[in-house]
Amino acid sequence: MATRKAKPALTHVDAARRPTMVDVGAKDITLREASAEAVVTLPRAAALALRRGKERTKKGPVFDTAIVAGVMAAKRTHELIPFCHPLALERCRITIEQPRAGRIVIRCDVAVHGRTGVEMEALTGAAGAALTLYDMTKALSHDIVIESVRLIAKSGGKRDFRRARR
Repeated sequence: MATRKAKPALTHVDAARRPTMVDVGAKDITLREASAEAVVTLPRAAALALRRGKERTKKGPVFDTAIVAGVMAAKRTHELIPFCHPLALERCRITIEQPRAGRIVIRCDVAVHGRTGVEMEALTGAAGAALTLYDMTKALSHDIVIESVRLIAKSGGKRDFRRARR
């Protein structure tokens, strides 16, 4: 007889189907790590203007400002996402690459020793940096697109996860 897999359950809903914060008090403290990325595309003319200006606009250094904003966003995730636990992040690193003209890849890597994962912090950091990049470059074009924000990897909890490369 085949065994049935249980349907995945939402963790932020209690037995009465009301929203709730997950109780992590009984969980072990482990190293929790997560990585997320955001992909931003700029129209060709905007990408060339940004590159000619050495990644600076009238608002200042675009990538440096996005890095600072991404770290700030990751650290304040619990203030933005209702059921996220406040975490004292031990590591938060934002990297920005331009693998080709007009395509910008922002990566946020975070870590903490704690009882809950840091996926939301990684996602929020990547998204915050992407939104800041948009804000810093919107004078060049409003056709800038934040294509995606996605989890790349997580470890340290019940289930580790690693996304296959595209």
